[in-house]
Amino acid sequence: MENMTGKYNIKDLEVLSGIKAHTLRIWEQRYGILQPERTDTNIRLYSNEDLKRILNVSTLNKSGIKISKIAQLKEAEINDAVKKLIVTGDDKDGLIDGLIVAMVDLNEEMFNRIISINTVKEGFEKTIIEVIFPFLKKTGVMWLTDSINPAQEHFITNLIRQKLIAAIDSVNGHHTETSPKITFYLPEAELHEISLLLYNYMAKTRGYNTIYLGQSVPFNDLIKVQSISHTEIMVTVITQSLKEIEFEEYVNKLAHSLPNTKIFISGYQAIKNPIKSPKNVRIFESPADFIQLL
Repeated sequence: MENMTGKYNIKDLEVLSGIKAHTLRIWEQRYGILQPERTDTNIRLYSNEDLKRILNVSTLNKSGIKISKIAQLKEAEINDAVKKLIVTGDDKDGLIDGLIVAMVDLNEEMFNRIISINTVKEGFEKTIIEVIFPFLKKTGVMWLTDSINPAQEHFITNLIRQKLIAAIDSVNGHHTETSPKITFYLPEAELHEISLLLYNYMAKTRGYNTIYLGQSVPFNDLIKVQSISHTEIMVTVITQSLKEIEFEEYVNKLAHSLPNTKIFISGYQAIKNPIKSPKNVRIFESPADFIQLL
């Protein structure tokens, strides 16, 4: 998950680890937890190894182990202690940090182990909501700003996507011909579909008849589909800036074109750009909000 220059700044570490930059500096100076390089202007730059180390140290510290004791442990001892915590599945922050390490190392086995452990304990939907979504939220802004190498983003999102598609395929017999219909789609040029897949899964398991259009659906095609399907609800997630149109203008155009359809919108752009929504539009932030809307 190295950024495009191969290094992270201390703000990147703060975002990914949840440890304040001030605390990271203290840990670095007092305990030698990190050993960053420095630029000519004395800016700290951290490597992949630094990131993985601080995530592991953070996991142990949040579990109640004092930083002074962690600093005395060898690298292998730290790794073993973290693995034991992950196996219990009790520490959600530790699981999220584990997913970041799996992304850094392109480690599919570690990803599968974390998801499987928590799915057995909590169920698939709760695992996605309590582990995957916070992980995506923690790393999502960095993807948008190119702080993270696209290769690692593709690796981890494709693994999550595979899990969601397999779960969706396993949902059978939950709806009938008279069940309410929901259409799921992403606007043109929008490719981030993890959230949309989860909402599709959640609707299916609750008995809805879903139509999944997926990524990058042109506006006119969407309207044509709706004229055929007549779904009661339309759901979209808007993460990136829209192509050639402002967010509010797009929402108003959509609401005007589909006046008899309930339109549920989520995603970074929807939350970042609060607007006065048309009557048939609802903005939602989380899976819990989506369940309430259903």
